[in-house]
Amino acid sequence: MGAARRWLAWGLAAGVPLLFLALFFAYPVAALLRLGFVGEGGLDLSGFGEVLGRPRTWRIVGLTLAQSVVGTALALVLGLPVAHLLHRRDFPGRRALRAFVVVPFVLPTVVVGVAFRSVLAPHGPLGFLGIDGTFSAVVAALVFFNLAVVVRTVGGFWAGLDPRAEQAARALGASPWRAFVHVTLPALTPALASAAAIVFLFCATAFGVVLVLGGARYGTVETEIWVQTTQFLDLRAAAVLSVLQLVVVAGCLLLAGRARSSRERALQLTADPRVALPRPALRGPGRSAGDVVAVAVTALVVGVLLVLPLATVVVRSLRTADGWGLGNYVALGTTGGRNALSVTVWEAALTSVRIALDATVIAVVVGGLVALVASRRPRGAGTRRAVRLLDALFMLPLGVSAVTVGFGFLVALDRPWGLDLDLRGSAVLIPVAQAVVATPLVVRTVLPVLRAIDTRLHEAAGVLGAAPAGVLRHVDWPIAARSLGVAVGFAFAVSLGEFGATSFLARPERPTLPVVIFRLLGRPGADNLGMALAAAVLLGLMTAVVMGLAERLRPGGQGEL
Repeated sequence: MGAARRWLAWGLAAGVPLLFLALFFAYPVAALLRLGFVGEGGLDLSGFGEVLGRPRTWRIVGLTLAQSVVGTALALVLGLPVAHLLHRRDFPGRRALRAFVVVPFVLPTVVVGVAFRSVLAPHGPLGFLGIDGTFSAVVAALVFFNLAVVVRTVGGFWAGLDPRAEQAARALGASPWRAFVHVTLPALTPALASAAAIVFLFCATAFGVVLVLGGARYGTVETEIWVQTTQFLDLRAAAVLSVLQLVVVAGCLLLAGRARSSRERALQLTADPRVALPRPALRGPGRSAGDVVAVAVTALVVGVLLVLPLATVVVRSLRTADGWGLGNYVALGTTGGRNALSVTVWEAALTSVRIALDATVIAVVVGGLVALVASRRPRGAGTRRAVRLLDALFMLPLGVSAVTVGFGFLVALDRPWGLDLDLRGSAVLIPVAQAVVATPLVVRTVLPVLRAIDTRLHEAAGVLGAAPAGVLRHVDWPIAARSLGVAVGFAFAVSLGEFGATSFLARPERPTLPVVIFRLLGRPGADNLGMALAAAVLLGLMTAVVMGLAERLRPGGQGEL
């Protein structure tokens, strides 16, 4: 009877997320793809030969892969020293810096594109580089977005590693660099693989920033789906490109899964999760040459790659037709020049917060269940394959165009599942769509920590008489809770800044803040542009506050994963 209850409990833990994925991801995407592949006479695959036979298609695929590979590599190389500094060393202002690093991750892509173009233009601060409108400009913006993923995912996992293995290597005569390469770096491989998979998928599916900085010359599969859908009304071509995008995503997930499974170990976290690992001060006798390098890289990355574009947005938001001042911020209480909006920016901001809260709850519940199930190490080969499949399935929304998801909602939810019901105008759709986008990030944030728990802790608790529910409560939960602050913060931040799917679903009387910013950017007039930049600053400040609170709400007040 006890075994049956355990199987039922684990079945529900896996079944609820799978039902969510099937109803709100697989069904809408399949409904949209059906438009491109099913004709009046049934299945019609002639579109594959037509689209794949175009040289333009393969040029776009090559550009997508090149931008994604280079962007991922640079994000990992630059993010590793930053992760070391922010998660393994203690210094004044560390919490504030960690909250700031994540702000670029949720800024509207169009605004970031405008900011980078302003910085890199001939009259901009970095105009002397001559890379405006080039491949390098697009890659720089992609690293700007995704650096936070590496810092938070790798840094959080790094903070939980037992330092005694590296200390033992040092005691045996290994240099700090050799101890890092041969002991610490291999231990970080699961988190590095997870971060690389997320960054690659975000780079491959980047939309607004590529459209603004790259234009037609450096378009990607994501932008091409949008072009074929909105400009050429060629749903068949867009559907073929969506399938091609899914193939790239599946290949990336397969490689990342193999990398994690081949290198993953039952890494030792602290024996007592309530006790924080020591974090040496940045100053003093414990400082090493590696710390100096980390400080230098962090200063360069934060100063040039993060602060400069954001500062450009802030400075431009303070520039009005009458000179410098807060006129653009005062105008946030209006509907813009010539009534460009149907609501004020402040009303849109409140709507964004409400929707983001709902989406965060959904994403954390669904993603937490997936991470819990995927972290198990069952003995049966079939069960192990099922667990790996569950993990891979919930990475798929990261690789599918958010535009495709939002458009799929509109197509699929007109009389869904044969019901005489039109759900396209429901206010529930937006938080659900945002939760679909945020759930994989919750999984990737919590899962590495759960997988790193030594199985001997589970076995010891069982020997001492703890029931499975007690093991989860007293062993898994205290450690997983240490990553919950990051998961909540990321989910809320992603929901606040999500634009692709929301742009299809937001009604004119209930727009979100990113939708309002995009509408203002598309309206003529310096007043509307100034309001858009001021609203972007507001969104950044909201995100910084959320991430700062997430830091302080972590167990023990230590602010570590």
